[in-house]
Amino acid sequence: MASITSRSTISPSVSASPVSASSAVPSASTMPTSIKSTKDGDPPTVRFTNTQDLFDVIDSTTGDFLTVTNVSLDQFTEIERERDTGRRTGQKKRYRKFRFRRYNANSQILIITIPTDLHEALHLGIYERYRDQLVRNGREGGWKSIGSATLRAGDHPGGDGGEGDSTGGPRPERVGAGNWPTLVIEAGHSETLPELQKDMRWWFQASNHAVKIVLLAKFDDEEHHILLEKWEEEISSPQGAITRSRDAAISQQNGVLNPVNRQSITITRDETTNPVSYNVTRGALVLGFRLLFLRNPGPQEGDFVLSIQDLQLYAENVWAELPRSD
Repeated sequence: MASITSRSTISPSVSASPVSASSAVPSASTMPTSIKSTKDGDPPTVRFTNTQDLFDVIDSTTGDFLTVTNVSLDQFTEIERERDTGRRTGQKKRYRKFRFRRYNANSQILIITIPTDLHEALHLGIYERYRDQLVRNGREGGWKSIGSATLRAGDHPGGDGGEGDSTGGPRPERVGAGNWPTLVIEAGHSETLPELQKDMRWWFQASNHAVKIVLLAKFDDEEHHILLEKWEEEISSPQGAITRSRDAAISQQNGVLNPVNRQSITITRDETTNPVSYNVTRGALVLGFRLLFLRNPGPQEGDFVLSIQDLQLYAENVWAELPRSD
């Protein structure tokens, strides 16, 4: 549990029934506070009381991840409205950038991403290199960057929702409000890898499998490395895996689509060399053309590859954003 120190003379209210990102945890209220993650890496959790106090908490949070409990659907709608109003009017408290990582109306849990320099470097460093390849190959006109637009689960159009870090999909197939991306990149520093993997599963399920690739970029303080996981879906049946290239409609007849970790790449920093070097395990990162563009590649088209050298430069930029202890 995160340590929470009150900035006012009013004692924060405590205690709710235990919850997690999918059910309840002991939590403190969103009275104005200063929040820091504990040494064991657990991100902070607060209990919602009102919108303004939540904005105060977000304003003082030092990490990139915050869990808020006891948020009703009406309250979530109010938080979203106030945030967007603040962005348009430039009000300081409401204008601090944050994203709704995930909201679950049944559990009333809202998970918030608060972009830090490190967090943004983790996902943008991958996405921008992919975009650079699109531009070099003259394919940028066939791709739409969706960014962090709020997307709603099909079975909860007024409730459950999420915003990715970097997302995009092909034109014209995924153009228009509410269309899901084919590629989602989610980053995490204070967010744990299991929570990132829950985010990954949400994207596949909430989109009814319209999302095709979820890439997770996790900076691990304890191991002091970057972990990249590329997840796709594979059709499973009583006879075992069929193939990931089949259509979702076929899976509903013969089996179910399940996430599969296609690549797991670790990047470590070696400070014993001069200059400092970066070691990439398990090769280059490959993003499949067919899953990104929903068609087979044509002449002079193919999968997008971020080489080991690309990943080394990416890691150097990420480490440059690591908060320094004074």
